[in-house]
Amino acid sequence: MSTIVGIDLGTTNSLVAYMDGKEPKVIADREGRTLVPSVISVDDQSWIVGEQARQRLITHPKTTVYSVKRLMGKGLADVGEECKYFPVFLSEKQPGVIQVEMGKYRLTPPELSALILKEVKQRAEEFLGSAVTQAVVTVPAYFNDSQRQATKDAGRIAGLDVLRIVNEPTAACLAYGLQKKKQGVIAVYDLGGGTFDISILKVKEGIFEVLSTNGNTHLGGDDLDQRLMEWVLREIEQEFGLDLQKNAESIQQIRLEVEKAKRRLSGEDLTEIVIPIKTGAVYRRPLKRVELESLVNDLIDLTIGPCRQALGDAHLSPQDIDEVVLVGGSTRMPLVRRTVQEIFHQEPHCEINPDEVVALGAAVQADILAGGIQNMLLLDVTPLSLGIETMGGGMSVLIPRNSTLPTNAKELFTTFADGQRSVDIHVYQGERELVKDNRSLSKFQFRDLDPLPAGMPRIEVNFTIDANGILQVGAKDLRSGKEQSVEVKPSYGLSDEDVTRMIEESFTFAKSDMDARSLIEARNEAATILRHTERALKQGEPLIEPEERNRIQEQITALKKAMEGDNHRLIREWIDQLDKATIHLAERLMDSTLQIGLKDKKLSELP
Repeated sequence: MSTIVGIDLGTTNSLVAYMDGKEPKVIADREGRTLVPSVISVDDQSWIVGEQARQRLITHPKTTVYSVKRLMGKGLADVGEECKYFPVFLSEKQPGVIQVEMGKYRLTPPELSALILKEVKQRAEEFLGSAVTQAVVTVPAYFNDSQRQATKDAGRIAGLDVLRIVNEPTAACLAYGLQKKKQGVIAVYDLGGGTFDISILKVKEGIFEVLSTNGNTHLGGDDLDQRLMEWVLREIEQEFGLDLQKNAESIQQIRLEVEKAKRRLSGEDLTEIVIPIKTGAVYRRPLKRVELESLVNDLIDLTIGPCRQALGDAHLSPQDIDEVVLVGGSTRMPLVRRTVQEIFHQEPHCEINPDEVVALGAAVQADILAGGIQNMLLLDVTPLSLGIETMGGGMSVLIPRNSTLPTNAKELFTTFADGQRSVDIHVYQGERELVKDNRSLSKFQFRDLDPLPAGMPRIEVNFTIDANGILQVGAKDLRSGKEQSVEVKPSYGLSDEDVTRMIEESFTFAKSDMDARSLIEARNEAATILRHTERALKQGEPLIEPEERNRIQEQITALKKAMEGDNHRLIREWIDQLDKATIHLAERLMDSTLQIGLKDKKLSELP
């Protein structure tokens, strides 16, 4: 049986983990990097995902996108002001259907997320040595039905059967092994790249129950970076008289530099921001940790209200919390940790890498589904109330928010007009009294009712939410026994046909995609080897004969010519030839280095 992996599909970075015996482990690439930057870029030949794509943010901002998770399951109206911060152009093919325009391509957020999932899937397959077809994927606890469905669709497009969607806070508790507690109440504070979640969980005899959840899907590390970037842009304009707001390349360069500075200030009190400007000038600015905290303090304060609301919803006080867990890279900031300690009156857990904790927990959940861990149950909750529209535009709630999953609810409705042959069942999600203030999820028509006087028909509407938080709605005419049901398809715009087409395309273009990827990897490896060889040639000039130098130079020229073509196998052949041609040079350089190191030293002085 193939391994079920756990995937943290993150705003800033994504990770994949598996169970190694009884211990969850994050899978690293060949260079030992566990994080896959959630960045996608496209050139004339192929899609580029991860670190190479992140590097293209500066050089190719119009065909590179990041923070796709913030767009999942949303329309332009939901994104609002965030649009102007994306280097790519966002549009709508139809209301509620975001398209990301990257050169000649137009892709939806689930399609882009699928590219990230394919990347981590391939990493897992290379490491495990077998196909990976099943996964547990995590989402913020506050993700609504549209966002959860978009995540499942992304998995399908990537060729993954998403067995379970798990809330990130629950996954974090699993990573810490808090299910081993006999009983207790745990608060999980999750401040990631794009979202903030707070969840209150109760554990008793291996059973996790989410008592409440709250948060902000528009608050995360990206917002802190944006605040710092705007500050730098103002300073550049004041110092050099340059308005770089509309310069996409400069914007991304500044964004990456301020993000690095923010990260450094989590462990240092002082750093320096250095940004070359195209005019030849250089912006230099020392930045203290206290200055950064002053700039973003109001944003961190926005997490306090949801924490208090979650405690209130669970009918608890801070003194009732036994453990506090930190999740998300932004929780490395000392300001965040102090804020959490002030809210809950105790020092939070931060022993596990906050970037990896969710993926590790997803791997534990995957092991539970595979039967590896017994006597354990996870009970998540729905983050927002679900109901249907009633006459006059009212919202009739069938499943209140914070209801434990899986769950179902039924309610009776009737007709409004005499002889009415059908009723519209319009499903909404939200906390407002009127449907116009809530989010529309789906609409279907229940037909072929008997033409009776108004108020006579008895129509039972049934809501069922599965363990993934996906909603199924059914309606039944109790008098005639007629039934109709539908799995709610959110209005972000991917139909079953769309998903099927994308899956088929992924198979159709699998070979060309793999060839393009192999070409990129071969060219990158060749460029690295050429750089090292040319440096070694210069360093070893006095140590080798002109004939040997000429042979190596011929191999260098041949490899460079192969790199101009599209045959990755030919590139690798010339890489091997160059390796063989430089063996003698490498030996001479090593001998020379040893001679210099041993010169004028006695045997007793050697280690």
